[in-house]
Amino acid sequence: MLYNKILLMMAFSCFFTNCSKSSNPGNDGNPPPTPPGKTDSAIVWLTRSDGTVLLKQQPSIAFNAAANSYATITVDSAISYQAIDGFGYTLTGGSAQVINTLDANTKNNLLQELFGNTSNSIGINYLRISIGASDLNAEVFSYDDVAGDTGLVHFTLDKDKTDLIPLLKEIIRINPSIKILATPWSAPAWMKDNNNTIGGSLKAEYYNVYANYFVKYIQAMQAEGITIDAITPQNEPLNPGNNPSMVMQSGDEATFIKNNVGPAFAAANISTKIIVYDHNCDQPSYATSILNDIDAAKYVDGSAFHLYAGDINALSTVHNAFPDKHVYFTEQFTSSNGQFAGDFIWHIKNVVIGSMNNWSRTALEWNLANDASYGPHTPGGCTECKGALTISGTVTRNVAYYILAQIAKFVPAGSVRIKSDAVSGLYNVAFKTPAGKKVLLILNDGSTAINVNIKFKDKMAVANLPAGSAATYTW
Repeated sequence: MLYNKILLMMAFSCFFTNCSKSSNPGNDGNPPPTPPGKTDSAIVWLTRSDGTVLLKQQPSIAFNAAANSYATITVDSAISYQAIDGFGYTLTGGSAQVINTLDANTKNNLLQELFGNTSNSIGINYLRISIGASDLNAEVFSYDDVAGDTGLVHFTLDKDKTDLIPLLKEIIRINPSIKILATPWSAPAWMKDNNNTIGGSLKAEYYNVYANYFVKYIQAMQAEGITIDAITPQNEPLNPGNNPSMVMQSGDEATFIKNNVGPAFAAANISTKIIVYDHNCDQPSYATSILNDIDAAKYVDGSAFHLYAGDINALSTVHNAFPDKHVYFTEQFTSSNGQFAGDFIWHIKNVVIGSMNNWSRTALEWNLANDASYGPHTPGGCTECKGALTISGTVTRNVAYYILAQIAKFVPAGSVRIKSDAVSGLYNVAFKTPAGKKVLLILNDGSTAINVNIKFKDKMAVANLPAGSAATYTW
């Protein structure tokens, strides 16, 4: 999972570190906002990257502004783009393990806060999980570590039945419609050409066996009441350095899909989506080469991306080449060496606004939770990946929590991205929810406060964004 992650994310430094308290900001001498509750007004939720305001509701702003000299973001719900599947995290085995250490009341309250549908919830509605161990499990394992078991008679989910599966069942009870993407970090070592959990590639003689391994996994999870909405054949297929990890070149992934996984899913009447790539934006040709293979592409729903290298616009490159295939943003970590302000601004700009404006149906951060020592992790796994939550008897909400809360709370699954104008100095993205509400997220990553008009149809409201802040407007 980690090639160059630490160096990359340390580059996004910041000057502010205090994120322990919240308060309402001053009005900074700007026109006073209209009191909340008026029909023709937008509700405002703000986070400041200096940590002084963390997802706090502000006074509403009225759509009654007169003409002025401020720049204008026009939102047009008549022009729509992709549907949104959801926002969320990877629920690693380590995440489940530490969350399950909480007392029953604290854990239930936390799960309701994360996945519920109340005013106190942040609305997480998409999870990524590992097929077998990821590097943020306490140990490395697959679901069949018996060498030579080509019939998969020893296949078992037992390693996940202690923490991950029970926690998933609790989450599903809270949100039965939550979508789950599953991806392997490695095939069982005995199926690989180096017989090791680190690196190596799947041996051609085991392609059919491994495809059946996916089938058995999806069926076994379904028997537990857990529906797998989508899989990727391999996490970070060009990264051989993690534990576990496995290399799968694009040609091999195409062959595996068209000759093995796709036919196996069809034979078993499995409707789980197949999403390719699941790696960095610097190699969009990996995805397009598979989508150019007609025999593979017929089984493929779309492609998934991370942003430890490359540019978020790569998602549009793939979308524009194959507009009938979806794109997904599936992972970005925050580091123990990072600081709140730099991480918040960079991730809102790229992972949230950037991915959405480049046709992604999801925006997923990396690990949901870990302990105060950034564990558990495998030997050789990530030692500096900071969860959205730190669990140490109590719950600490870290920067990745607020990155996604700023959007997930307001944009449920089934929402559609709609047109909003680009404005110099401000990054933004807009949506229409299934209930017909409009949602506009704006980031001011500059060093001074900015006034901007929000225009919808024939009316305008004036919004003031403090320096280094993100605000979500709903009406």
